[in-house]
Amino acid sequence: MTSGTGGSSEPAGQAAANDYDSFAEAFSAGNEVSLLNAYYERPATLALAGDVAGRRILDAGCGSGPLFAALRERGAVVTGFDKSAGMLELARRRLGDGADLRVADLGGPLPFPDGAFDDVIASLVLHYLQDWAAPLAELRRVLKPGGRLIASVDHPLQGHPLVRPGADYFATYQYSVENTTPSGQSYTLTFWHRPLPAMISAFTMAGFRIAAIDEPLPAPGTPRELLPDSLKDKPPGSGFLCFMFFVLEAG
Repeated sequence: MTSGTGGSSEPAGQAAANDYDSFAEAFSAGNEVSLLNAYYERPATLALAGDVAGRRILDAGCGSGPLFAALRERGAVVTGFDKSAGMLELARRRLGDGADLRVADLGGPLPFPDGAFDDVIASLVLHYLQDWAAPLAELRRVLKPGGRLIASVDHPLQGHPLVRPGADYFATYQYSVENTTPSGQSYTLTFWHRPLPAMISAFTMAGFRIAAIDEPLPAPGTPRELLPDSLKDKPPGSGFLCFMFFVLEAG
């Protein structure tokens, strides 16, 4: 369901959660072809980024590098970081030894100078973090004035009681999801739900101006067999709530 692995704020006793090193290869293989990543999140992020030729872009939580590769193919000068060494090893196989890839954690200081990038893309990363204040401050620091942060997160309505019984939409709370790789390996991912007003407040307090909020449709040409049952009988162009996308400009 997610691609970015750049943040960490699990409480004590949950160090095994979000341990992408233990299932990096299987997770990455699924990410290449899944509905949510290959036909929804990545195309939507690239569409919001627009013409990136010549732009210096930081891929925050780059995972095994599919977005890095797509941005580079479009002419961007890309740097990526991830906290998972296993994911970065897969990224190096994909991108070559010359790719600028770093091990770093969005939960701490980043190894980049002030104003180093025109854009930062945080693809499915922020929802791993309980506290957004320090990470957003770091992302704002490494952006040039007027630079963009393009971020995707789990849609906040996934925390609505009708979707997750017993949940309080207006609270910020932790939840975990059990998953299984195509090879049968089980793993746990732990996230933080926050309501939309809390997201907007965090962005504005960090010095960002909201340029766009998007709830895109699946990419044209998405294989019908990948769509959820609720969409298979609907006309092409029907959508579903899954992720929410932001384009934010650094003040």
